[in-house]
Amino acid sequence: MTDGEEEPTCRLLGKFDLHGYVESTNHSLIIGGMFPIHSRTIPENESILEPVSAKCEGFYFRGFRWTKTMIHTINEINQRKDILPNITLGYQIFDTCFTVSKAMEGTLSFLTGQDENKPNFRCSAGAPLAGVVGAGGSALSVATSRLLGLYYFPQVGYASSCSVLSDKYQFPAYVRIMASDKSQSSAMVQLILHFKWVWIGTIAADDDYGKYGIKIFKEEIEKSGLCIAFSETIPKIYSKTKMETAVETIKNSTAKVIVLYTSDIDLSPFVLEIKHNNITDRTWIASEAWITSSLIAKPEYFPFFKGTIGFAVPRANITGLKEFLYDVHPSKDPNDNITIEFWQTAFNCTWPNSSVPYNSDHRVNMTGQENRVYSMSDKLCTGEEKLEDLENTYLDVSQLRITNNVKNAVYVLAYALDEMSRCVEGQGPYVPGRTCAYLDSFEPWQLMYYLKVLKFKTHDNITLELDDNGDVTGSYDALNWQLNDDGKIDFVKIGKYEFTKSGFELVMNNNSIFWNTETLELPKSVCTDLCKPGTRKGIRQGEPICCFDCIPCADGHVSSQLGSRECTRCSEDYWSNAAKDTCVLKEVEFLAYDEALGFTLVALSIFGALVVLAVTVVYVIHRKTPLAKANDRELSFLLQLSLIITLLTSLLFIGKPYNWSCMARQVTLAMGFSLCLSCTLGKTITLFLSYRVSKSKVRFISIRPLYQKLIVLISVLIETSICTAYLVMMPPKVYKNMESQNIKIILECNEGSIEFLCSVFGFDVFLALLSFLTTFVARKLPDNYNEAKCITFGMLVFFIVWISFVPAYLSTKGKFKVAVEIFAILASSFGLLGCVFAPKCYIILLRPHRNTDEMVGGKVPPTDRSIQLTPASSSSEMNMTVSTVVLDD
Repeated sequence: MTDGEEEPTCRLLGKFDLHGYVESTNHSLIIGGMFPIHSRTIPENESILEPVSAKCEGFYFRGFRWTKTMIHTINEINQRKDILPNITLGYQIFDTCFTVSKAMEGTLSFLTGQDENKPNFRCSAGAPLAGVVGAGGSALSVATSRLLGLYYFPQVGYASSCSVLSDKYQFPAYVRIMASDKSQSSAMVQLILHFKWVWIGTIAADDDYGKYGIKIFKEEIEKSGLCIAFSETIPKIYSKTKMETAVETIKNSTAKVIVLYTSDIDLSPFVLEIKHNNITDRTWIASEAWITSSLIAKPEYFPFFKGTIGFAVPRANITGLKEFLYDVHPSKDPNDNITIEFWQTAFNCTWPNSSVPYNSDHRVNMTGQENRVYSMSDKLCTGEEKLEDLENTYLDVSQLRITNNVKNAVYVLAYALDEMSRCVEGQGPYVPGRTCAYLDSFEPWQLMYYLKVLKFKTHDNITLELDDNGDVTGSYDALNWQLNDDGKIDFVKIGKYEFTKSGFELVMNNNSIFWNTETLELPKSVCTDLCKPGTRKGIRQGEPICCFDCIPCADGHVSSQLGSRECTRCSEDYWSNAAKDTCVLKEVEFLAYDEALGFTLVALSIFGALVVLAVTVVYVIHRKTPLAKANDRELSFLLQLSLIITLLTSLLFIGKPYNWSCMARQVTLAMGFSLCLSCTLGKTITLFLSYRVSKSKVRFISIRPLYQKLIVLISVLIETSICTAYLVMMPPKVYKNMESQNIKIILECNEGSIEFLCSVFGFDVFLALLSFLTTFVARKLPDNYNEAKCITFGMLVFFIVWISFVPAYLSTKGKFKVAVEIFAILASSFGLLGCVFAPKCYIILLRPHRNTDEMVGGKVPPTDRSIQLTPASSSSEMNMTVSTVVLDD
């Protein structure tokens, strides 16, 4: 360097335009604070290329109250003798303007001690900075704590609930007295489950608070089996297109319940858009960041957000704060531009000799035009304005929730510093040597030790303790927006979400809730209404599980509850009713006496039996006549008895079957038929032999009646033995047939062994075939022997009926199968009755002149061939033999 050259000097490239409050002289330690005193920054002028620190606009009364609360708390601590005795705390508070850029400017200023962006060292002649309270919203805290964490610089959050801040790898120096969004999201899901909502819309701010909050909420929703109808974001910088997209999504969705995860400042333009589109039929679930915000809870917004439900941190009362808030006036400090702007904004006037603007708004409104308002009211402030006349968020101490968190956050740092000041050398927490740190020379990381193990009681007697992640246990009040008699919005407590011994628990008072519906009743929010009983859910491909089709249950299956996923099969004896919502006893079907078909068959059976009895009576009365005595009178009486048995057997087939009736019906029928057919066989054998004699040269053959009766006895004994074996070895029993018809239980008889059954009736078939063959051969006897023709016709009817019975029986089901069998029994019985006995009764009753020995024993004149149906016998029962005349060659 030559003598003529000047020594180079360092110069600042730029200054931060930071505003706030500083009280650092004559204090032992400084506590930093970051609060959103303004709600936004003024957009940069694109024509200016040189980077400048942005200015702020939109005075935020709530943030101003938080700022004053920190100052009030530090003053309170300085006056106490039990905390940090002989130590006074100062403060340095910056306005974040609710933007990351201003929050970072404030953070750099804390680290460097000057208004310059050199974060490598702190160069300040003032008291050391112990820690920072802030920075308000989650996005601001995430940004600032990344920078402060590089130096392990203590930061205590009072309103940031973003779950990512619990990650100590990313944010090692951040603690908070605000519960993580994990607790809030769980509370919201429990609320939704409590009211049985399943179809939920979500809207989140386009920042860390909204994104991480909704992310956790969606995870909890999925675990609970609920569904997200849509998910939209509110842009940080107003965008008409994005706003309209979100609103159209809401209007087109069937979701009636919407979760809003955003701050009140970010929510403001969205609320205007909702009002502009007149959306009034939605129930909003609010996050703690805006549920009690007077920026949103305005009477003009109530028609659109009435009945809003949300969670807020518990409310508290702060002694002396109200008086401290009222103790503000621009005249106290002419350089206090923040207080001047507060006064101007609150009273809509201009402070004399002040250039501080208010009500400036450079945002783009909903018409797409840019507002450029730097209004300086024509009305001058007199200084005589009274704060008592204001209805202002700043002065509202009825809902001190985040404000109470600000107070506790300051106390967290104060109690940690107090614990550090009480350390005894040799008993300290730092190794090696168990050394202590001292308030006048401690490193930031040394204070972090005390923050991690901190536990104390707050001013409202609540124990505050930080966990390993630097979080506190979440506890919330459930609030409901209701309009009071003065036309203002009240935040009515309707429940709470708190930690108990068994875990977190939601307690609600449903009766005190005001709902945003026309009927003021609990709204429904579903993609598809719950499936009614009798139906089940059917999955829609590619859609959430809450959207489904309701599919009717299959026959025999029911669902008795709303929203059933599956239909339950009815038990064996039950079937589904018409609505498919309950199982009813299956209809038991059998051929009953009281139904038309059963009654008709009973009548036919009894009528047939009476006819047979009438025939018997005729035979008894005319038992001495030749026609009654012809071809063994006793066999005729046995044949009549067998016909009565078979006709009355059909009664056993009607009515509810029991085991005894199942065994009796087939056996009785088989025995009746065996008696009937064996008697017929006895008659036909006589006729057959008569025919053989008429063709032979034998002059005389005598057949004793005893042989005929032996045929009957042997046949009946054989049938009896087969039936006995059948009943003993494999008897029939009642069977519930459920295969033929699903809706009915067909009570029928399980015949046990088909082989035995075939044997039983097979013997009857054998007797029938013998009877038919013998009588068929004897049909050509002379006229006075033509009883064979009658029996032949009777046996033909018998065979036709039972051969037709087989396919008819196999093709029917239920009671009609039994009816077919009864028809076969009656038809065959009536056939035999008509063919065998009707001709004889005709002659006995109507043609008695033919009932003589001459007519019965001789030939019938040709003129009477039309009635040659009478049987003849060449025997006389005088000697109990049957004599046959032998024809010569």
